[in-house]
Parts: sequence; C-alpha cells; structure tokens
Amino acid sequence: MEKTYLAIDLGAESGRAILGRLLDGKLSTEEVHRFPNRTETSGGRLRWDLPALMEQVHRGIAEAAARNGGRLDGIAVDSWGVDYGLLDENGELIENPVHYRDEAHSGEVDRITDDIISREELFSRTGVQLIDFNTLFQLTAQKRLAPETLSKARRLLHIGDLVAYLLGGRPASELTIASTSQLLDARDRTWDLELAKKAGLPTDIFGELVEPGTVTGELNPDIALEAGLGGPCPIIAAASHDTAAAVASCPAAEPGGWAYLSSGTWSLLGIETPSPVISTDALERGFTNEAGAAGRNRFLAIITGLWLVQECRRQWAGEGLDAEYEELTLMARKAPPARSFIDPDDPIFASPGDMPRRVREACASSSQPEPETRGDILRCILESLARKYASVVRAAAEFSPGAIERLHVIGGGSRNSLLNRLTARELGLPLVAGPVEATAKGNILLQAMATGDLADLEELRQVSGASTELVCYEPGEEL
Repeated sequence: MEKTYLAIDLGAESGRAILGRLLDGKLSTEEVHRFPNRTETSGGRLRWDLPALMEQVHRGIAEAAARNGGRLDGIAVDSWGVDYGLLDENGELIENPVHYRDEAHSGEVDRITDDIISREELFSRTGVQLIDFNTLFQLTAQKRLAPETLSKARRLLHIGDLVAYLLGGRPASELTIASTSQLLDARDRTWDLELAKKAGLPTDIFGELVEPGTVTGELNPDIALEAGLGGPCPIIAAASHDTAAAVASCPAAEPGGWAYLSSGTWSLLGIETPSPVISTDALERGFTNEAGAAGRNRFLAIITGLWLVQECRRQWAGEGLDAEYEELTLMARKAPPARSFIDPDDPIFASPGDMPRRVREACASSSQPEPETRGDILRCILESLARKYASVVRAAAEFSPGAIERLHVIGGGSRNSLLNRLTARELGLPLVAGPVEATAKGNILLQAMATGDLADLEELRQVSGASTELVCYEPGEEL
C-alpha cells in the first residue's frame, strides 16, 4: 500500500511543502507549495516572521491533502539549526524568534570565552565549533539585551520543533537540531545544565530530548479540518535539522568508507563517526560534531559554498548582465584553468556585496593574476572550492575509522557538473552526485522509519539510492 508523507522544509529564503509517496521500495516526491521565508525587524532585532510562516505551512498541508485525497500518513518539519523560540508558562510563544543573522550576536563568543569558560573547555564539553550565532551565544546575548524575555520563558524549542509543536506535537527537542545549540553534552547527548548555569541561563527551559524518528503527537484537529484531512495525522520529529535529514538520505549503500558534501549556499563536508570527536586537534582544524540519524555522529566542517557564485550572479544582474546558472557554468568551463585561487572562507567574502571585485582583489593581494571575465572569476571560485573540499576530506580522513573511498555530493550543488569534476580530480577519488532533494527525501524517509515502513537507516539509504538518478564522476574525466 502506498504511504504518503509531507515534509515541511524551511530554508533561508523560502519554505516548501513536499509530498512524498513511498511504494514498492521507491520514493517519489512532489513540491506542492513553495513560499517566501521573510524576516522582520522588531524591537531592534532581526526576527523570523512566524505568524506569516505558519499561515503558509497551513496552506502547504491543505494543498498536500487536496492532492492526496484528504490523507497523509505523517508530517515532519526541518529547518536550519541554532535559531529558537521561547514559550511562556501557558505554552504561548513570547515573541517572534531572533534570526541567526541578527548583528547583536557579533562578538559573543569572545565575551563568553574571555569571562566564563575557555574555548578548549567549551569544545571538550559540547564538541561544537564556536560560532557567534550558536544557540548558547544567542541566549547569552538575549540575557544581556533583554533579560525580561528569558525570565518569562519556560521552554526553548528550535525552529523545526517549534513549528511542529504549533501544529500539534508535544514540546519536545529533537536531538539532531538540539545538537547545534552548543548546549548538549557531547558524550551522552543530554542537556549540559551545568554549562547553562555557568553562562547565567535558566536551566528549566531545556525540556524533553527525543531521538530522530519519534512520533510526538497528532496534527491539531482544527488544522486538520481546515486542511481537508479526513483522519488523524501523526506529527513526527524526523530529523528537525535539515542537514541531518539530508545526510540520512545519502545513498551510501556500497561497502567502504565515504565522506559527504551537502552542497548549497553553504558547504557542509564531513564523515559519520560512531561517537563525537572532541580532541584539541579537531577544534584547531575547525571541525564540529552534530547528532545524526540512528545514533550516528556527523563530524564535519562548515565551508562557504555556492554563496560566492550566487553573489556574483546577483552583482552581474544588477549591472545588466543577468544569466542563468547553466550559462555561467559554461563560461567557467571555457575559461583558462588553474590561474588563481582564493580561500572561500576568507572573511572578506562573508557579507553581501560586489563579490567579483572582492575575488579580483583577493587574487591581486596574493600576487596572482586577476581574473578578468565572468568566466575567469567563476573558474577561480569553482577551482578554489574544489581545492578546499579536497583539503577538508583529507583532514577528515585522519579522524575516520576507515579509509575514505568516495565522496557523496547531495543537495542543490550536486547539479554543478563542472564543480563535481573539479572536485573528483582534485581529490583523486570517485564522486557520486545526488539526490538533489536530499533534505526532503531524508525527512520523508525518516518519517517512514518512524512509522515502521522502513526497518533501519541502511534500508532508508537503499530506497534513497533506488529512487535517485545518481551521476558518478571519476578523477580522470575530462572537464
């Protein structure tokens, strides 16, 4: 019997409702609703517009119900990590959640590590890379700027869990997204209440932790009625963190060690390990640990990704030189190879602006030829990304329990064939591209695991591979 699940995937610019149909060991997906995920400025802070977001989520559920005869076998929500909402004693949202790009968090790591806890101890406790917008630092900034809000709070929920709660789930914190907070003990994956207390935070706001693939309730009957659903629908904490969902769908069914690259605006590159890696060496090399599905640990580095290309395209469009990504990739393919390289993670590339000019200036400042044409600039970016990816895979291999024999590239960036070829060549290993819709597929297939339609992560990955047109690249292929 065909089972149908709905994934609510909340991205930086847009959200999507994606219907998944599972039948005879294969998954088909259909985007039924796409909507903007806009921010607002309120109280001097950049925030999520949660009421508008929930209205669109409700529309997505209604559209899915209409396309599937008024029936759904599950709903799960995923979003990026770190951002959170606070509930009061009545279970009501106190205010719209602050957005991770809000500038008030800037410098918070230094404030905390200078006065309260060292970087080394913080990493050894949590295993998480120290970034100003991690939940811990967002909360200490909130305490500094608006302590009255924290005093009213009785429960913290990260965004994916918050939306699931507002749909009818119980107020539970799913492990994969909670692990981005820098407030979990890296060894036993429980809330580090001693750390919270040391940072001056209330400890009673951290509630129940649940494993990915946990049913947390049923869709609110009023929402179900409004959406046109004919019966109850489980709310499932599949993997509330979008990257965890994406990596779960990685079709790594072949034997042998492998690394993954979730490729998009950001590049998240790493390996699965049996437990967190919390050595000083891992800290110094910029790695972080996040919880994955089925008890796996995701040991990864966060790299600036196709943001560089996106910003170049935006700049050129403003100059009257608009072009689709396929045309830009063709320009890069025709450009001369290996003339200049940049560090994609250089802070000069972090903010929006004239990215082509910044690339040229970075090359000039390091005594390399300045790329001149659009193709030159894009070739420089893509070759630099490929070189960075290869460097990080080799570094991760030093922490891997076995040899890395291939790289799986998932997400939207997996469609960039030139970048894939450059990466395979630079790395000297085969590269397997797909699925593109990795997050949605992982979300849906983890729901199927939760309801017993799939037995385990291995079967999930077999179904993902069987449902995806994978493209393989060998190191020696011509560009």
